[in-house]
Amino acid sequence: MDMEVLGQEQSSEQLDLEEISRKISFLDKWREIFSFHRLGTNNTTPQSHEGNHISTDENEDGTGIPQPKGQGHLLSSGLCSIPNPSIISSKLGGLPISLAMATKLRQILFGNTIHVFSYNWKKAYFRFHDPSSELAFTLEVGKGGARSIQMAVQGSIIKYLLFTRKGKDSNFGFRGEGSHGVILFLYSLIFSRTFERLQMDLDVTTTQLLQPNAGGFLCRQAVLNMILTGRASPNVFNGCEKGKSQETLHGVLTRSDVGYLQWGKDALEDDRLSQVGSMLKTPKLPIWLCNINGNYSILFCTNRQLLSDWKMERLFDLYFYSGQPSQKKLVHLIIDTHSHHWERDQQEEKHGPRRRFSPVEMAIRTKWSEATINWNGTIPFF
Repeated sequence: MDMEVLGQEQSSEQLDLEEISRKISFLDKWREIFSFHRLGTNNTTPQSHEGNHISTDENEDGTGIPQPKGQGHLLSSGLCSIPNPSIISSKLGGLPISLAMATKLRQILFGNTIHVFSYNWKKAYFRFHDPSSELAFTLEVGKGGARSIQMAVQGSIIKYLLFTRKGKDSNFGFRGEGSHGVILFLYSLIFSRTFERLQMDLDVTTTQLLQPNAGGFLCRQAVLNMILTGRASPNVFNGCEKGKSQETLHGVLTRSDVGYLQWGKDALEDDRLSQVGSMLKTPKLPIWLCNINGNYSILFCTNRQLLSDWKMERLFDLYFYSGQPSQKKLVHLIIDTHSHHWERDQQEEKHGPRRRFSPVEMAIRTKWSEATINWNGTIPFF
C-alpha cells in the first residue's frame, strides 16, 4: 500500500527529473552504472500537449518495436534508452546530482529543457574496426552530429598509439559497450569542465554547445575545442578578438597536442574571424582534426619532428582517414613544400588548365600554402 500511495503522489515531471539526475551521476563509473539503468521521459504523463509531435525514432528503441506503456515502465524516448534499473552499489562512490544541475545540463547542451538527443546520437558509440583490418586502430564512425566527437577522439587515440604509450608489446582488449557512449562522453566533458568554467569559456556568439540541424543536433566549435584544448572556446582564431559590435570574442589561447584544420568551398577568405589560427594549425604533435566542407576526418604524420624542425617540412608523409565506410585502408599522401613555382606549374599543366584540387588538398594548403600533394596512386576521393 505504501508503494502505491507513493506512486500516486509523485508527478510525472518529478519522476522525469529524478531519473535524469540519477542516471548521469557517478561520472567516474560510467560503465558500471549505465549498464543497468534507463532514463524516463515525460511520455508517462497522463496529460497531452496539443502540437507536440514525436518522431518514430523517439517512440521506439530503434528496432521499430514500440516500448511497453503502463505503470512500472518508463519509455526510452528520453535522453537515452538504457536497460531496466537496478540498485546502485555504494562502492561506486559519488553523489547524485541535483535537479538544478540536471536542468543546467540540458540548458548548456540545447539552450532549453525541452529538446532531447535524436536517434543518431543515441546509437553513437565508440567501436574499433575489425582487429584484422588495416584500419584496426580507427573507430567506426556513424552519421549525424556525434561524428565530430568520434573523429576528435580518434585524434587522441592516434596520439596515444604513436607518441604517448611507452611499451610496444602490450595487448589491448576492448569490450563492446553498446550505444550511448558518445552522449555519456559529452556529459563527462561538461561535468569535468564544470558549468562555471564553461560559461567563462563561451561568449555572446555561443550560449549552448549543440545547434539544431535537419532534425538533429551538430556540435558547435566550442565542443571540439574543449576536446582538443581543454577549453570550450567558441572560435578558432588565436586569443581574443573584437566582433562587429566591439564585443569580446574568445579564441584559442594555447597550442594543443592535436591540431585543427578547416576548409569549406563557401568560406570567405577575407573573414579573419573564421580563419584557423596558428595555435590550432601548429599543434605540439603532427595530428590534425580536419573539418572539410562540414565533414570530419584525420590527418597525421608518424614523424614527431615534423613541426619542430623546419627542414622536415620540405618533403614529408601524411596519412589520411576520412571515417567513410568505403575507406578500407589509410591513404598515404606525400607532401612537397620545396618545389619551385615553375616546377609545380609545369606539373599542373599536365592535368589541363581547369584542374580542380580535392577538398583534402585545399585543407592541407591552409597549413602549407605552397604544397604539392601526391596521392601515391590513390584516386582522390575526399
